[in-house]
Amino acid sequence: MQLKWTAVALAALTLVACGKKEEAAAPAAPAPTAAAPAPAAPPADALIVKIGHVGPTSGAIAHLGKDNEFGAKMAIEDLNAKGLKIGDKVAKFELLAEDDAGDPKQGTAVAQKLVDSKVNGIVGHLNSGTTIPASKLYSDAGIPQVSPSATNPKYTRQGFKTTFRVVADDTQLGGTLGKYAVETLKGKNIAVIDDRTAYGQGVAEEFEKAAKAAGGTIVGHEFTTDKSTDFNAILTKLKATKPDVLFFGGMDAVGGPMLKQVKQLGLNVKFMGGDGLCTGELPKLAGDAIGEEMVVCAEAGGVDGDFKQPLEDFKARFKAKNGVEVQIYAPYVYDAVNVLAEAMVKAGSSDPEKYLPEVGKIQYKGVTGPIAFDEKGDIKNGALTLFTYKGGVRTQIAVVR
Repeated sequence: MQLKWTAVALAALTLVACGKKEEAAAPAAPAPTAAAPAPAAPPADALIVKIGHVGPTSGAIAHLGKDNEFGAKMAIEDLNAKGLKIGDKVAKFELLAEDDAGDPKQGTAVAQKLVDSKVNGIVGHLNSGTTIPASKLYSDAGIPQVSPSATNPKYTRQGFKTTFRVVADDTQLGGTLGKYAVETLKGKNIAVIDDRTAYGQGVAEEFEKAAKAAGGTIVGHEFTTDKSTDFNAILTKLKATKPDVLFFGGMDAVGGPMLKQVKQLGLNVKFMGGDGLCTGELPKLAGDAIGEEMVVCAEAGGVDGDFKQPLEDFKARFKAKNGVEVQIYAPYVYDAVNVLAEAMVKAGSSDPEKYLPEVGKIQYKGVTGPIAFDEKGDIKNGALTLFTYKGGVRTQIAVVR
């Protein structure tokens, strides 16, 4: 499947997507997102529908978890304002939000709590490291789970019928960045660091494979953790290999401090990373070490053409309601909740066993673009957005598919 670039794409970059050849035809773009009407009181016999959401709303990446949770809350409020009917009853949606702190053990604990609460569907988790172990509990309970942000390929390759993902995976994300590092940034000596999490290790491995395939040389691969703050030892070791590109597989809470130490050591490199790095918070975490167009990263999602305006409308409404800008994945959470609701409407039931088949067949026009799933539960024709930072502001380079 050939990648298609938007008008803002660099002509020098030609990429080949990793995905299914069979694609659903893109539906017409949705109308611009309007402000939600004031919710009406549900009827006394309303059908109660419980949607579970899990993300790290405490800890180092709480800003990302809260971003996701805000997206879930907006979706629930909008669904209730519409007075959506499932079967012959008006549905009253309730959000059961849990904090997994980005920790796999806490993730499985809150997953079991939501299963015991008999939720009708799950949106989350944010991290691959919590999403993957939790997915078995949801699968065993037969509860549909839509992840808005977990990119490790293993999530949808476990053979579970309940797992779905509305963003591209690390095969596409890391692969695109690896090719870009060599072919566009002209990287010859490439160093890699990953934080050993399911996400960080996965995206780093895919990056490394693609960089090698494109003709780059991996001069070193070092490891840290998702809680580290001192990187001088590994950076000093890598500096001796004279890299021109340094890729970090991990989150912005670690990537920001790492950038500061890259500058302190005088490492003259292009600093690359996946979606965990590619946030609006990174300039605050890195300070002036972020440089001008020094950082290149990719978000596992993106829209182009007629879908750009609905997403911008959503972002404006999000800021007006929550007082903060969208970090990354709130729009994907919003769409994930709506995908579950749409499947329930089509099935005429909120019973997970009855509406699960409809999730797999969904053709949904979201604020993040058209959503349809392949046989594994991965989004068809998933997009990636390449970014850099100029003047401390995240700036789009291109959307690729």
